Amino acid sequence: MKIGILSDIHGNLPALEAVLEDCERQGITTRFCLGDVVGYGASPNECCEMVRADCQATVMGNHDSALVGLTPMQFFNAYARSAIEWSAQIIEEGHLTWLRELPLTHAHGAAMFVHATPKNPGAWNYIHNPDEAAQHFDIMSPGRTAFIGHSHIPAYFMGHENRRIINVGAVGQPRDRNPQASYVVYDMDSGSFQWCRVNYDIQRAAQKIREVGLPEFLASRLFIGM
Repeated sequence: MKIGILSDIHGNLPALEAVLEDCERQGITTRFCLGDVVGYGASPNECCEMVRADCQATVMGNHDSALVGLTPMQFFNAYARSAIEWSAQIIEEGHLTWLRELPLTHAHGAAMFVHATPKNPGAWNYIHNPDEAAQHFDIMSPGRTAFIGHSHIPAYFMGHENRRIINVGAVGQPRDRNPQASYVVYDMDSGSFQWCRVNYDIQRAAQKIREVGLPEFLASRLFIGM
């Protein structure tokens, strides 16, 4: 069975719509979300509604955690804080409750889903390189694959006894200088995976950010994928 794994949607409705449409095109009806449904983008309610309806399970991201008051705002830069504060003013109560109750991890077969890191997932640390990845393999069972997001950069790290950490990239705010939305398709039978990149209406997403008065940088960065 093939599943779709999404992360870091960040309130970008056009990107989320495009990714889900791509999943449908490929016949992938089972999807998991690695968190950060909100933050940066201008459609937090619409993205929460769509993820709740279309993903079988979702884990909490650091922006989700900050929005519900579980992670202090001091850990975010000014752009992130402005988007979280704005989102907190308009988020619907039902979505707020849902975000607050999201788990930090979720398991499905040989796969582990977590936003940031397998070890201490609520510390919101990053995995950028093999040395950082190596710190997490010791808590993973042989043959287990951890799917992560958080850095917004697709990456693959291999440990001993076929332990793997795969960063699926970002749906709503890619940072690998490719503006296309990124997600992963994972074959649970073979263990193989592939990154999928999807074009979406960036102009529409950017215009919405500008309309609600969020910082221009949050709109302009979408066009260059950084």
